[in-house]
Amino acid sequence: MKTGLFCNYDNYHQDARRAIFEQVLLVKQAENLGFEEAWVSEHHFNESNLSPSLVPLMAHLAGVTSTIYLGTGAVLLPFHNPIQVAEDMATLDNLCSGRLAFGIAKGGPFPEQNQHFGVSIHESRKRMLEAAVLIQKLLYETNVRFDGQFYQCADLTVYPQPLQKPIPVYVASGDDDVIAYAAENSFGLMGGPPFSLVRLKNTVSKYRQLNSSGADKFLLARFFFVAKTYDEAVSEALPFIRKFSKKMTANSTQVMQNSPQPHKGYDQTNICFEEDFLIENSIIGDVETCRGKIKKFQDELNLGTLALKPLSFSLQRNRESLERYNQEVRNYV
Repeated sequence: MKTGLFCNYDNYHQDARRAIFEQVLLVKQAENLGFEEAWVSEHHFNESNLSPSLVPLMAHLAGVTSTIYLGTGAVLLPFHNPIQVAEDMATLDNLCSGRLAFGIAKGGPFPEQNQHFGVSIHESRKRMLEAAVLIQKLLYETNVRFDGQFYQCADLTVYPQPLQKPIPVYVASGDDDVIAYAAENSFGLMGGPPFSLVRLKNTVSKYRQLNSSGADKFLLARFFFVAKTYDEAVSEALPFIRKFSKKMTANSTQVMQNSPQPHKGYDQTNICFEEDFLIENSIIGDVETCRGKIKKFQDELNLGTLALKPLSFSLQRNRESLERYNQEVRNYV
């Protein structure tokens, strides 16, 4: 199992420049600790998460790192022109000397994103799948012709060409048709911090029924803080957990109220934002607790990568937590 860092560019102190460069310091520390990957999330219109523009953030990371793999976690494809995304990913792959991983998603319960980008939430999955197909063609073929429901092009070749052929692709979704698409192409899967173990096991099981050979490429992102004692870890993580829970509960309620179609719902068998659930299903606690939680995820999901999202509002405490993980947890799981 590889260890990664999950990067939200959290604006804890209402200081954008500080938030950006504190995240960069954590990525550089992760690389120095031997972490294999760093994944950058995409968020829009959110004063708490300052990562709306993945390309410049990752281009900067490419310039200040040399060994750690850099992943988009994930590009919200319905909100982007796929031709531009193909050009961006090919350019990034060259900038980081072939250290790019391409994670994609349709966008979570953030209604303002769909509103301001003018994309119906009910079209998001279809747009994501169609964009993904076109991007794969543009990255590795020339004179591409494409006539889809949402996107079209004729005799198009993009430059530069990526260094990797192919760039590894990861898909964040529990929808059956998206899982099938990932399995058919041997793409990896991604699971976010609030995704329940029940949902994750169901997703992985569906994938492996279609493609057992690609089943080891599973990226699990989890909220994280390890401390000397369990109570100390929970105390340090709780302010973030409470803020996240409040925000996401409000968002999910709005999505449910405005959905004219049946919805899977947000609960402990799917995606849950309750405080106790988030603490229990995160890697939060003392060394022994964190070892046990990671071992459970490994046993249940056969993880390819565990991407850790440190939860303290303090950069120094997050650095200490990553050091403790590296010294006392990583080699024991």
